[in-house]
Amino acid sequence: MSKVDFTPKGVCSRHISFDLEDGKVYNLKFEGGCDGNLKAIGRLVEGQDAAHVAEILNGNICGFKNTSCADQLAKAIQQALN
Repeated sequence: MSKVDFTPKGVCSRHISFDLEDGKVYNLKFEGGCDGNLKAIGRLVEGQDAAHVAEILNGNICGFKNTSCADQLAKAIQQALN
């Protein structure tokens, strides 16, 4: 299992961390941001295929921003998988 720490850019959350094991996402945590929504994302992606999660969340935007916490998670996953 590998621990991933990522500093998102352009969003309200300040830090994203998760574990990768056998290509699956576990223990996703966001610091800052919309607490309830980000906890829900963590529950939804728990044990899911990381590449699939990144594919689904990539390009999601928040309001007037050109990114979102979910999009930043996709970037973190893609970086960790490469």
